Amino acid sequence: MWRSPQWRYALLLAVALCLLSTGCVPTSNGVDNAGGIITFGATISITGILAQEGQYTRDGYLMAINTINQDGGLKVGNRTYQLSLRYYDDESQPSLAVPLYEQLINQDDVNFLLGPYSSDLTEAVAPLAERYRLPLVSSNGSADSIFAHGYHYVFGVESPATNYLRGIIAVVLASDPRAKTVALLGAEDSFSKEVVAGAVQYAQERGMNVVYQSFYPADTQDFGPQLRAIRALHPDLLLGAGHVQDTLLLAKQAKTLCVSPKAMGFSVGPSSTLFRAYLQSQANDIFGATQWTSALKYEGVDPWRTPKAYAAAFTARYPLYQEIPYEVADASAAVIAFAQALEHAGSLDPFAVRAALAQLDVMTFYGRIKFDQQGANIYKPMAVVQLQPDGKQYTVFPFDVAERAALYPMPPC
Repeated sequence: MWRSPQWRYALLLAVALCLLSTGCVPTSNGVDNAGGIITFGATISITGILAQEGQYTRDGYLMAINTINQDGGLKVGNRTYQLSLRYYDDESQPSLAVPLYEQLINQDDVNFLLGPYSSDLTEAVAPLAERYRLPLVSSNGSADSIFAHGYHYVFGVESPATNYLRGIIAVVLASDPRAKTVALLGAEDSFSKEVVAGAVQYAQERGMNVVYQSFYPADTQDFGPQLRAIRALHPDLLLGAGHVQDTLLLAKQAKTLCVSPKAMGFSVGPSSTLFRAYLQSQANDIFGATQWTSALKYEGVDPWRTPKAYAAAFTARYPLYQEIPYEVADASAAVIAFAQALEHAGSLDPFAVRAALAQLDVMTFYGRIKFDQQGANIYKPMAVVQLQPDGKQYTVFPFDVAERAALYPMPPC
């Protein structure tokens, strides 16, 4: 596989320096890759309002890339390649992500594209993948609007945004069939609006009444008006659709204002280590939607094969994580999707890799990765976690893999 120990050491050193500096040696987009390195390009929110999720995305990408490299690299056709990642800080701004992806494509000559964090940023850069006919696999952009343009070079590994909160509703109704009312708060972005729309549809299908629905700007610091209005309605279930920072603030202020639904859940946040660290005991009993947990029962063809093995490997590499946010697994899954497609294509030609992605149907530690005609992964279900009073987080849905029964109702404040 390697020409000599010295050659292998030099290549690994080059890749390591690339990963640390985010400045990779440019490679071509064709089959003749003289450096033996496949370079993925992305922007990641290292700063700005999405910085926490950006960290998760970066660590997930690097987890998969480093694992594949340490296992000897990726065989494509008759050659074996090391993988590298070149990324820039998009500062959580779609307007900055677009020119940076242009730079990755036109100046850095990356081979393929990985997505930024968030649906808004992914939707902003997706047209570039189509324009330059360079495959992009999104790890953390699940809004249906991304895939509604007839793109051929854009794929997403996540379950669609409309499915996010349905599991929480299912858990509540299984715990209490008499639960009838739900209030929803969402951020004013495409992802959150689709999450809310999906929750509204599912709640109504299950016979629940939506008694409150409102959206807030991304920079909202005071949820008092919305929470007081919700408190007056006494809903059985309060659901929030946003991102980590606003979810933390919303949950904190709900407790401060003694908003006491029988259950509370969020699309993003509770699976993050920050959630328990910030809220402490106030996080107890809160539900969180999640794309992935280590309790799920998948058997894949990737380097880790199972969710449990992935979790063990990730925490060994990143010991500061007390919980593994699903955004981390999302990012690793995007790299695995590319790896599988590259192996199946037997080529670095972007058109051949795009065709292999379109035909991909593989079980992984993350679940099934298969794309519909629009490039969305509609085949993988969501899960639900709950933070319980013993200080731990448990998978409570799907019911057949639940680590513990859900605690319901929440104690009144």
